[in-house]
Order: sequence, then structure tokens, then C-alpha cells
Amino acid sequence: MISDVVVIGAGIVGSAIARALAATRLSVTLVEGRGDVGDGTSKANTALLHTGFDATPGTLESRLVARGYHLLGDYAEQTGIPVERTGAMLVAWTEEESDVLPRLVAKAEGNGYLDCGIVQSDEVYRRVPDLGPGALAGLTVPGESIICTWTTNLALATDAVARGARLLRGARVTEVVAGPEYTTLRTTGGDVRGRWIINAAGLGADLLDAEFGYHRFTVVPRRGELLVFDKLTRPLVPLIVLAVPSSRGKGVLVSPTIYGNVMVGPTSENLQDRTATGTSEQGFEFLVSKGRALMPTLFDDEITASYAGLRASTDHDDYLIDLDAEQRYVLVGGIRSTGLTSGMAIAEYVAGLLADAGVDVTERDDLPPPPRMPNIGEAGLRPYQDAERVAADPEYGRIVCFCERVSAGEIRDAFQSPIPPADLDGLRRRTRVMNGRCQGFYCGAHTQTLLQSGAAR
Repeated sequence: MISDVVVIGAGIVGSAIARALAATRLSVTLVEGRGDVGDGTSKANTALLHTGFDATPGTLESRLVARGYHLLGDYAEQTGIPVERTGAMLVAWTEEESDVLPRLVAKAEGNGYLDCGIVQSDEVYRRVPDLGPGALAGLTVPGESIICTWTTNLALATDAVARGARLLRGARVTEVVAGPEYTTLRTTGGDVRGRWIINAAGLGADLLDAEFGYHRFTVVPRRGELLVFDKLTRPLVPLIVLAVPSSRGKGVLVSPTIYGNVMVGPTSENLQDRTATGTSEQGFEFLVSKGRALMPTLFDDEITASYAGLRASTDHDDYLIDLDAEQRYVLVGGIRSTGLTSGMAIAEYVAGLLADAGVDVTERDDLPPPPRMPNIGEAGLRPYQDAERVAADPEYGRIVCFCERVSAGEIRDAFQSPIPPADLDGLRRRTRVMNGRCQGFYCGAHTQTLLQSGAAR
């Protein structure tokens, strides 16, 4: 089989591209090196639906984040991806940071975002009473929101498959063999052939780019560690609390999560190891010290989990999206953490590049409706709370994970979905099972049994 397009990488960006191109008459294959979609950079981030107010005006990133904010917001409503429109507040703790706020307003306006406003100390504490002492002023960003990154990735990939894309998991690309009519990708899951190749490989994008003869960037894995607090702390953090950006980065945030928790982080540490997603003692101590200064009362409560993700940092200040017509190859690199918000806009942009190269990307008129995703957000109605649903199917009332109130019916549905989980982490991302304060201590063995029986089916 020779696909018209092969997309490498089934994170949010790659899945969005596959979804967009599968809406055309093109045959599309989505190739993922790991065992599941969204199992790399896309699974571990700060999960913000970002207005792009602080992007560098005039960059491709700023344009695509602004466009993606609206595309993903609309798509979330269609598919049931959990979103909470909490808004955000940048807090200035020093006179120097206060002086930066007007420039941030101007930057936001340069990006087309006109809703930022500067507020004084009393208004900062009215909105976030549990902030630590010493805040001088704040910048409000009412459009910032929290979103479920797991459901976003799964929805895009599920939609791509429903539109006719072929998904190959566990197929890591090891070699690229160019030919006159198509390119052959040697993968750990067998050969894959495509007339056009799209590189959305995230942390491995530069290595794959080199297979096509380029040496234009190097991915530096940047580890971001985060702390997760118990749901009892959620009333302390009614909105996203951001630091004023500096030359050292965007700083540490305190944010509610879509699952009802509170999150503090991330750190920012450049590494060499592209697999180093473990947490560290130094990262934990850094977040505790920074977070305690931001919100002391939060740290009187329990930290229930910590995790780390790797961002595909590069030495470029913008996205690297480029089409090579001679090799029929498209690079989508250096996307960083904003790819969650911009992913659908990146897909739209890539489709435009292909159209300019003579590829017919006209959308079909027989597309299936978008998938309706299971709700794993705390603000929406969960299956165990839906009396009619439980009455119709008692499995939705039989709780497997008591911390997160995950039912046997939800786990069954995950295995019967178009892209079933391959392991416990995949099941966790689809249902929240084992994601609570006990971290699977009580339900882990039962969940493992369900995984084995579900995989056997």
C-alpha cells in the first residue's frame, strides 16, 4: 500500500494534520513510534488553551496560536473536550515586574488580543484571596482557559481514523529511503510507503529531518516538572495565576486543572536525554520554594502527584514549518508547548502549503460527524452522576476507581473505542483511572486485570 500522505508522529500536531488531510480525497497514514497516540510530549504539559497574548507579534507561532485558539475552542464544543474558561492573572511582585505590564498589554494588542487589563493590588487579592503577601499589581487575561490535553489528542486521532486515515502504532521510523515515486519509511512495525511525508515527530523531528538531508536545527529536550495537589485545594485557585515573563522564561504558574486538582509548575531544564521524563529532587524543591512564595496556604495541603514532560525546544524563536517540493516532504518542527492550542491551525497551514505545491486538498462532502468524546472533566456530568445512564446500564454505576469515580462502564467503553488503550497509562488518559490521590494503590490490581481482559478482546 502506498499512501498519498504519511504523517509521522501522533501527538496533537500530527493527529490534527492527519485529521485535516483525511477530510480530502487523499489516502493518509498516521505513524506513531510509541504504543499509543499522545504518549510523548503531548501527554504532559500545563494544559492551557492559550490566547497567545504573550507570543512574539509577527511570528508564525503568534498567528497560528491565535487562529488555533478559536479552532480548538469550537472543536471542543463539538466533541465534548473538557474546557473551563477560568481566565488568568499575571501577578507582578516587584516594581520591575509592574513596569513590564503595560508592555505586555501592547504585546497582546500586537497579537490581536484586546481584552487584557492592568489591575491594582486590591483587585488582585479580590480575585485570588489566597495569594501570598506582596503582590503589587496584575494583568488580567480573561480568555485563558484550561483544557484536557489527553482528550484533545484522542479526539483528533479518532476523527482522523473515522475519516479514513490508517493509524499505525508501535512503528518508530528507523530509516528513510527515497524513491522516484514514493518514499519508503523503515519502521519497527514494517515498511510504510508514502508519496508525501510530513514530519511531526516532536522530540525526534531533527533526527528525521536529517534523514532528508537537512541540518537546520537541533531539538534540545527541555524538562518541565509539575506538582499536583488534592482536589480539596481547588477553591484556593479560581483562575490561572501566571508569573510575569522574564529573560529566564515564563516562570512558575499555579493553575486549576480540568480534573479538579491544582497544579504548580513547570520547571525548565535543558537536557540531552530525550527520554528523561522522571522527576527530580531538585525540581521538587524548586517548585515547593517558588510555589510557597506564590500561595503559602496551598502548600499546607497535600501534594498527591508529581510528573514531568519534555518540550521540543530549539535554538529558533519560531515554528519551523517548511515544504520541500522536490522530496515531497514537509517539516513541522520546533512547535513547543503552544502546539496544544495551535495544532488545528498548524494542520490548516500545512494543508495550504500542500495546496500551493499542487496537491488537491479539497474537502470531501461525505465526512462523518466529529466524534463525541467521553467527559473526564470534573465540571461536566460524569457517568456515575447520570441516573438515567446508570439505570440503562448499571456498569456506569459500578465504581472501579473511587478517588476519581471511574466506572466499569467507562473502562469497557475505552476498550471498545476506535483507538483502544495499549497499557495502563493509555487507560488512565482515557478515563482518569488510577489518577487520584492514592495513585492506583487501591484500584491498581483490579485495573490491571481489566486491562488484560480488555486487551484480550
